[in-house]
Amino acid sequence: MFSPTYLLSSSSLYVLLVLLSCFYGGFSSAPTKIGKGYRLISAEETPDGGFLGHLQVKQKNNIYGPDIPLLQLYVKHETEDRLRVHITDAEKQRWEVPYNLLPREQPPALKQTIGRSRKNPLTVSELAGSELIFSFIADPFSFAVKRKSNGQTLFNSSSGGSDSFGEMVFKDQYLEISTQLPKDASLYGLGENTQPHGIKLDPNDPYTLYTTDVSAINLNTDLYGSHPVYMDLRNVGGQPFAHAVLLLNSNGMDVFYRGNSLTYKIIGGVFDFYFFSGPTPLGFVDQYTSFIGRPAPMPYWSLGFHQCRWGYHNLSVVEDVVENYRKAQIPLDVIWNDDDHMDGHKDFTLNPVNYPRPKLLAFLDKIHSRGMKYIVIIDPGIGVNSSYGVYQRGIANDVFIKYDGEPYLAQVWPGAVNFPDFLNPNTVAWWGDEVRRFHELVPVDGLWIDMNEASNFCSGKCTIPKGKQCPSGTGPGWICCLDCKNITKTRWDDPPYKINASGLQIPIGFKTIATSAVHYNGVLEYDAHSLYGFSQAIATHKALQGLEGKRPFILSRSTYVGSGKYAAHWTGDNKGTWEDLKYSITTVLNFGMFGVPMVGADICGFYPAPTEELCNRWIEVGAFYPFSRDHANYYSPRQELYQWKTVTKSAQNALGMRYKLLPYLYTLNYLAHTSGAPIARPLFFSFPAYKECYGLSTQFLLGSSLMVSPVLEKGKTSVKALFPPGSWYSLFDLTQTIVSKGQYFTLDAPLHVINVHLYQNTILPMQQGGMISKEARMTPFTLIVTFPAGASEAQAKGNLYLDNDELPEMKLGNGYSTHVDLYATLKQGLVKIWSEVQEGKFALDKGWKIEKITVLGLSGSVDTSGLEINGSPVANGASNIELTSVEQMHLQDVEDGVGKKKSLTVSLSGLNLYVGQKFDMSMKMGVQG
Repeated sequence: MFSPTYLLSSSSLYVLLVLLSCFYGGFSSAPTKIGKGYRLISAEETPDGGFLGHLQVKQKNNIYGPDIPLLQLYVKHETEDRLRVHITDAEKQRWEVPYNLLPREQPPALKQTIGRSRKNPLTVSELAGSELIFSFIADPFSFAVKRKSNGQTLFNSSSGGSDSFGEMVFKDQYLEISTQLPKDASLYGLGENTQPHGIKLDPNDPYTLYTTDVSAINLNTDLYGSHPVYMDLRNVGGQPFAHAVLLLNSNGMDVFYRGNSLTYKIIGGVFDFYFFSGPTPLGFVDQYTSFIGRPAPMPYWSLGFHQCRWGYHNLSVVEDVVENYRKAQIPLDVIWNDDDHMDGHKDFTLNPVNYPRPKLLAFLDKIHSRGMKYIVIIDPGIGVNSSYGVYQRGIANDVFIKYDGEPYLAQVWPGAVNFPDFLNPNTVAWWGDEVRRFHELVPVDGLWIDMNEASNFCSGKCTIPKGKQCPSGTGPGWICCLDCKNITKTRWDDPPYKINASGLQIPIGFKTIATSAVHYNGVLEYDAHSLYGFSQAIATHKALQGLEGKRPFILSRSTYVGSGKYAAHWTGDNKGTWEDLKYSITTVLNFGMFGVPMVGADICGFYPAPTEELCNRWIEVGAFYPFSRDHANYYSPRQELYQWKTVTKSAQNALGMRYKLLPYLYTLNYLAHTSGAPIARPLFFSFPAYKECYGLSTQFLLGSSLMVSPVLEKGKTSVKALFPPGSWYSLFDLTQTIVSKGQYFTLDAPLHVINVHLYQNTILPMQQGGMISKEARMTPFTLIVTFPAGASEAQAKGNLYLDNDELPEMKLGNGYSTHVDLYATLKQGLVKIWSEVQEGKFALDKGWKIEKITVLGLSGSVDTSGLEINGSPVANGASNIELTSVEQMHLQDVEDGVGKKKSLTVSLSGLNLYVGQKFDMSMKMGVQG
C-alpha cells in the first residue's frame, strides 16, 4: 500500500546527494580505524569437532562506546560445504536471531571461567573441512576462509597492514569487521534495495540493511527487507568459482563495498558468519536454502495472473474487473482487494455497505466455481477501538509490543493502532484464531501482509488526542494526527553510530516502532526490528495451514533471511517509469538468490500513471515474473490490462505464453522447493564461465534455459540481446534460430512482441494454455526438444512435476504426485526420446497425455518409415500420428568448415502418450540434402 510519507521530494533528493557525498566520500580515502583489535588468548577443540577460542581486547577505547573486553570464538564445519564462524561476548548473553525463528545449531554455552593465557600461544593455525579451510592469526586476531581445492582466499579479515580497513571492533552497539577482496570479484546480494547499476554490486554505492517503509523508487536505500548475504563470483583462468557469505544478524548495518574490500558496521548483535562453498551459483542457493529453509511450495493457481488495485471502492467494481478480463480474453486467476473491503481500515473486517457479506459470498462462490481465487490485505497494526473484537481479544491475551509497560501506540490506516508482538507465543495463537474467524467470515484463498517493516505514520511516544478525531476522515490518511514526542532518552533510540537509514541517516525509530519498545521476554525492538515481517509471515503461515490443511499462499512486503520458506514477495511501491521497469528485473533476480523465488513487481507501476506504451512493455516482462500481478495506487488512473486495446493484445500474447508454460513454471517451483534453485535467474547461473553476462541485468532466465530479452526503453522496436554460446530457438516461432558464438544480436521487437528463446539440450514441457490455470492445466501436453542446430550428435533433457497443489507438502511419496524425467539423444542419424516416471498413478488418474513432440535443430530429412513408439513401428497412414518438418531460419548462418548446414523443425502430432506412463520413441533421419 502507498505511503507517501516516505517518498523523497526533489529537494530531499538534492539534500540526499549532498549527504551521501559526505557520508560515502571517505571511500576513496583511508577509512577511520578504531582500536587495535583483539588477541587470541586460548584455543581448544570442542567435542563436536569445532574450535573454541577466546579473544581479549588489546587496547580499550570509547569510540562508539566501551569495547567488550573478552569474546568467545566458535568455529565449526557444520556440513561439507558450510562453515560457521561465531563471535560473541564471552561473559554475557547477547541478542541473536532467535533460534526458534531460524532453527540452527547452538554454539557452546558461555564459560564461567576462562583461561587468560597459554604456555604456547598460537600464532597461526587452521581448521580444514571437506571444501573450506578456516585459518587465523592470533595477534592481532584475524581469520581467513580458503577454498580447499585451489587455495583461493574467499574471506580474509586481516588488513595486512594496509590502509584498506582496521582491525575487528566489538562493542555493545558497534561491531565492525572487514574482508579483503580481489578487484575482479563480482558481488551480488546485500538487499533489499533498488540498484540503479544493475544486479552486480557497484563499489562505493551505499548498502544499508534495516527494514524500512520507504518507496522502492528511492535508489540505493534500505527498503522493506534485510538480507545480509552476498555471493562472490570469480573467474580464474576461465574457470568460474562462486561462494557466499551470510552474516546472520538482524540489527541495522551499513556495508561498505570498496572494490578491494568489504566492511560491515553493525549496531548490535553478534558476528555469526556462514560461508557457503558453492562452487557454482546454483550450488550456493542449494546450500543457502538448505540452511535458512527451502522456498515455500506454491499452489498452482498462484503462478497464474493476478489483478489488484487500491481503490476498488465496492464489490461491483471488483465484479466488473473480473468480467472485463473475461470479455477481453486475458487470462486471470486471482482477484485482490487492498483495504477497500475493510470496515474503517480495520483488519479482519468487512465494510457492510460497500462489501456486504451475502453479496461477497455469492461472488466468491461464482469465481471459486471457475477455479479463480480471492486474496485480501492484512496490515499488522490493530485499531485501538473498544468495540472492535480483534482489539479486545488482543488486549485480553496481552499480545502487543509494549512501551513503558503499556501497548505501544502508533498510527496506520485505521488511526491509532497497537502492533502485535509475533515473538510472543500467545500472539501467534491469537493471530491464528483471528485468521480462522476471518476465514469463517470470508473464505479467502491467501493473505497479503503489508506495512510490516513495521510502518508507522508517526514517530516517538504518542497518545490519542482529546477533543479531535484522528484521523479526521478528510485528506490523506497517512498524516500523523496523534500527539507525539520524540524519544531520545535511551541509547537504543539514539545509538552512538548512525547507520545510513533511508539514505539520510535519519533516526532508526523514525516512522516505525520506537526502538526502545519491548517485545516478549524483554527483547528490544532495537534488536528485533528487521524480523517483524519475518515473524508475522511465520505466524500467518501457521494460521493458514491450520485452517483446512491446504497449501498456504502469503505475500509479504517485509522479508528477512528465511522468509522464502513461508511467503512470496513483491518489490513494493514502484513507479510507472521506464527506469522502474528496468530496476524490477534486478530486484526479482536478487530475491531468487535470497531464497525468495516467488517474486514480482507491480506490473505497469504502482503510481502515478504509466503510458500506454510502457504498460505494453511491462506486461511483456511481467508475464514472465515468477509472481505476476498488476497493482495500482488509489490516486492513479485505472490500469487493468484491458484498459487499452494495444495492451490487451500484448497481454493476450505474453500471458497466453505464460499459461502454456505453467507446467514448466510449476516444475521450477518444485525445484525451488527441493533445491533452492531460483525460478527467475541471472544468465550467469547457467553460463558461469561466460564473464560477459556477469553484470547483465536487462535479460533473465526462467529455469536453466528459457531466456527473456525484453524492450526496456521508450520508442524502441528492436532489442539488442546477449546470447551466450550455443543454439537458441524463438519460443513464439520455433523456426527462428540463433546460433551464437557468444555475442549480441539485434532482435525485432514491435510493440506486441517479447523475445523469449529456448536454449539447446533442453526438453520443455508445455500445455495449450487457457483463460485460467485450472482449465489450462487439463489440456494436452507438448514437448519441445532442442538440439544444437545441425548437430550430428547431441542430447537433451528436462523434467516435469505434477501434484495435488492443495496439499501442504510438495513431495513425492504421498500418492498425489508424479515426477517425470525426460531424455532425448541424437546419434548416427537416430533420434531417441524417452521418459522415466516416478509414481505415475497420480498423472494417470488425471488422464494427462502428451499429444505433440517437436524436435528442433535436426539436420537432413526425416525417414517417416523409421518411426517407432514403445518398440512398435508406426506405419504410414495407419495411425493418427502426423509428421511435419520445416526448415529453420537462422539469424546467423551455421558453418561447419565445408559448407552451411541446414536445420529442421520436426513435429509429431496426434500422439497418445500418457504422462504417467514411461514411453520411448525413435525416428531415423535421412542424409542431409
